[in-house]
Amino acid sequence: MWVDQFHYLCANFLKPGMAKVKSSAKHSNEKLLDLVEVQQKTKSFFAHNLQYVNIIGGGILLVIAGILAYYFLYQKPRQERAVEQMMLAQQQFERDSFRLALTNPGGGYSGFLDIIDAYGGTKTSNLAKYYAGVCYLNLGQFDAAIDYLKDYKASEAVTTITKWGTLGDAYSEKKDFSNAISYYKKAIAAGNNELLTPYYIKKLGLLYLYQKDNANALSQFVELRKQYPLAPESGDVEKYIARAGGSGDE
Repeated sequence: MWVDQFHYLCANFLKPGMAKVKSSAKHSNEKLLDLVEVQQKTKSFFAHNLQYVNIIGGGILLVIAGILAYYFLYQKPRQERAVEQMMLAQQQFERDSFRLALTNPGGGYSGFLDIIDAYGGTKTSNLAKYYAGVCYLNLGQFDAAIDYLKDYKASEAVTTITKWGTLGDAYSEKKDFSNAISYYKKAIAAGNNELLTPYYIKKLGLLYLYQKDNANALSQFVELRKQYPLAPESGDVEKYIARAGGSGDE
């Protein structure tokens, strides 16, 4: 009896297991054959298209070489010449000789406007746009100031704050207070700078006060006192808080 049971077990349990092993082995062989086929096809592709592969690889190398040549043989020397050329214009700017700084700083050197035209695409040309904007602002040519300041591409927090803030000044001088407020807000939001941020908070507060918008003016002065109590702009902030209708308890 037990022999019959043993045969029954073998017939019903061991055979399926063996079938699974065979099936698994067959599946593995199929995968191996697929892999070999893929490798053969890949080799065949490269054998038949080697010329095109070489052309593409050579093209990539040529592009990289072109970029490096453009930077080291063209753009970098232009940047160095621009820095040298702008040196005297910066000196005139520091002396508040804004018209000379723009067009004729002397000594055969270029003014900011010539730097912008002759060395476009360089960092110095971009910086010259900011200088030109500030020059025109001080010369009372506010539209020109706005154009150059907007073209200037700020790359870090400090220059971004300064760009927005100076645009606020230009619009304020034009009596375009809506845009002035907008740009002062951008300057304040651009970064937490201990020197510049309180300066523009106070400017914004004073502009609100000038417009008799006491509620917004008060909020700026209170913010100044709270966030930057040691800043020079906070030295007389209580006076402006009082003017805006606030008190020491605000």
